[in-house]
Amino acid sequence: MTRPPRLEALDDSPEAARRLTPVDRLWYAAYGSNMHLDRLTCYLAGGRPHGGLRTYPGCRDPRRPVRTTPVMLPGLLYFATESQVWTGGRAFYDPGPAPAGDGPSRPGAHELPAHAYLLTLSQFSDIAAQEMYREPGGDLDLTEALTHGRARIGPGRYETLVCAGLLDGYPVLTFTAPWSSQNVTVNPPSAAYLRHIAAGIVASHGWSALRAATYLAGCPGAEGHWTAAAIAALLTDPPDPP
Repeated sequence: MTRPPRLEALDDSPEAARRLTPVDRLWYAAYGSNMHLDRLTCYLAGGRPHGGLRTYPGCRDPRRPVRTTPVMLPGLLYFATESQVWTGGRAFYDPGPAPAGDGPSRPGAHELPAHAYLLTLSQFSDIAAQEMYREPGGDLDLTEALTHGRARIGPGRYETLVCAGLLDGYPVLTFTAPWSSQNVTVNPPSAAYLRHIAAGIVASHGWSALRAATYLAGCPGAEGHWTAAAIAALLTDPPDPP
C-alpha cells in the first residue's frame, strides 16, 4: 500500500502568500474521474476519454505531469447534481467550514483520497476551464486561494478553488462547488462512475477493493443507496462496453 505524503498546513498570512506567488507549478489534486491519468491526458493533450460523450480541446501546454503522487485531502467526498457524462451524481469535495479568519480547512476533518499531479499554472487553469465546458485560455489568479484557502472564481459547479496545503513547497489545489455538502440535495452516483472512482483509488493509493468500496459507500449521496459489497462487486464485474 502506498503511504501518501503528509501535506504541510497552509500559512494564511499575506506574507506567506506572496512567497508562493507568482505560481509556476502546483499540484492538482484530482478526486473524481481525473484520478486516472489516461482520462486526465484528454484534458491535457485533447481527445475523448473511453466511454465519454465529449471531445476536449486540450491545454495550451499538452505535456504530461512532471510527477504524480497519492494524497489525502482534509474533508469529505459527496455526490450531487446530475452528470451529463456518467448520469447520476457528480463527485464534489467539501473541505469543511473555514475557521475564524477565513483560513484553510480545519484539521482533523474526514480525509478524501486523491491523486495529485504536478502541473504548470496554465495546465491547471485550462483543465478547470474544460471542466466547465469552456475553451482553455487565460491563467487563473490564485492569490485569494493561497491566502484564504479557497476562492470562488465563478458560479459554476467546479469554480471554487481550494488550497489544501503544500507539498514539497508547491501548493496543492483542486476545484469544487461553491456550496457545502449540507446545503445541496445529494444524488446517488451511477455504477459506471463509482467503478471509475473506486478503481482510481485502488490504483493510486494501493487500497483493496473492499476498502475503497467501504469508503465510497459512506460518502453522502452514495450512503444508503450503495453498499460496500455492491461497489466492490463493480470492480470485479466486466466494464460496460464502449
